[in-house]
Amino acid sequence: MSLGRRILQFGAAAAADIFYLVVAGGGGGAGAIGGAGGGAGGYRNSFGTESSGANSTTETPLQFSSGTTYTITVGGAGANSSSGNGTNGVDSSISGADISTITSLGGGGGTGNGQLAPNGGSGGGAAHGSFSPGAGTANQGSDGGNGSGGSGNRSSGGGGGAGSAGGAAIRNVRGGLGGAGLPSSITGSSVNRSGGGGGSSHINTVATGGIGGGGNGAFSSTNATSGTTNTGGGGGAGSQLASSASGGSGIVILRMPTSDYTGTTSGSPTVTTDGTDTILKFNGSGSYTH
Repeated sequence: MSLGRRILQFGAAAAADIFYLVVAGGGGGAGAIGGAGGGAGGYRNSFGTESSGANSTTETPLQFSSGTTYTITVGGAGANSSSGNGTNGVDSSISGADISTITSLGGGGGTGNGQLAPNGGSGGGAAHGSFSPGAGTANQGSDGGNGSGGSGNRSSGGGGGAGSAGGAAIRNVRGGLGGAGLPSSITGSSVNRSGGGGGSSHINTVATGGIGGGGNGAFSSTNATSGTTNTGGGGGAGSQLASSASGGSGIVILRMPTSDYTGTTSGSPTVTTDGTDTILKFNGSGSYTH
């Protein structure tokens, strides 16, 4: 299905809309006592009437000029930490000489005990104790979740997702769940991306990562899992007894009428069609010349 061209006054056809989905790399989970889950990579979407990050309004499609090369940058995953904050994910973007750059910010790393949680596309979760979670970025993602307070089991908050905030830890029960991502059908079928990483707990109950590639948090002596590659999912949190995990890398997707597609690319994107449209899926950085 093509969403068509814009029509100028008197019936002249304008340039075709170029729809995009830009997802940044997810933040890494934190380790040590009460480490928290990583936030999902920022999520910006202009396809159809689908939501952009933090359930915001669909963004405006781009207009590409003939002969112009557009640079696609796909952000890498944030690294996990064994003793402090996880690393923020890396930004993803679309840039060109005649457009305003579309940038999604890397997800905030989960926070280690006694440290401030990083902000990002979606914010990292908060560690055990009275620490604030990281904040998400407007129109890209949500805040991380709170850690548990008081004595007893030291459970941490989940990382924020594109669709919802990270869950708060429940003391002596489990870590906070990762925030949910968002679905998009820009490729022709619905796929969820940008889920937050789960928090950690010493209790034998898993805090699952958010739908959309978020990694599970560590529990008891079971290690956390990483965010899924090319979803921007946040990494799961570690604990005193089990390891944290890295985030997932991002992705950039373009969709345009097949009649306008030139076939000139770099970086080996996956090229498919859906109805009268061509879709370019960049799992790594590259370019497209219109």
